[in-house]
Amino acid sequence: MLFGENRVQEAEGKIAAVTAEGLEWHLIGHLQSNKARRAIQLFDVIQSVDGEKLARTLDRDARQTGKVLPVYLQINIGNEPQKHGVSPDDAVRLAALVRSLDVLRLVGLMAIPPYSEDPEISRPHFAGLHRLLDRVNRELGLDLTGLSMGMSHDWPVAVQEGATLIRVGTAIFGSRQP
Repeated sequence: MLFGENRVQEAEGKIAAVTAEGLEWHLIGHLQSNKARRAIQLFDVIQSVDGEKLARTLDRDARQTGKVLPVYLQINIGNEPQKHGVSPDDAVRLAALVRSLDVLRLVGLMAIPPYSEDPEISRPHFAGLHRLLDRVNRELGLDLTGLSMGMSHDWPVAVQEGATLIRVGTAIFGSRQP
């Protein structure tokens, strides 16, 4: 079973409290380089690699702990200035860099499109992320399949466009409390 968390600090208590066998924890929120070491200790997968500095820091710190770390590149698919993520134009370059590192294992791409109540508004962004994954595979000779996209309000459209992971926390747990 997969669980995701947006924040390293919030994950610490939650991961310690949930001790069932076979759980896999994914960091799906923005990760600052200064929190990389702790994220590596807590999470099985990092879905928010959004730049060269973070990728190199994760690789160095994971190597020091002896951990092979699966990662997704976070793509700013809507080119929104307030969101984190590498631009679609820079995705192939960052994917090539991650592939060249020692212990990071590139699994795929992750994106959160601009929010809309209408899930169909997200469709072109999900389709675009799928095309971008195809481009990364073609240009780098890879066979990546991971597409982490879709949330509680738009996951059916994401699945139709090829999502392999969806994030449905609000549908299960309700809205995040301030």
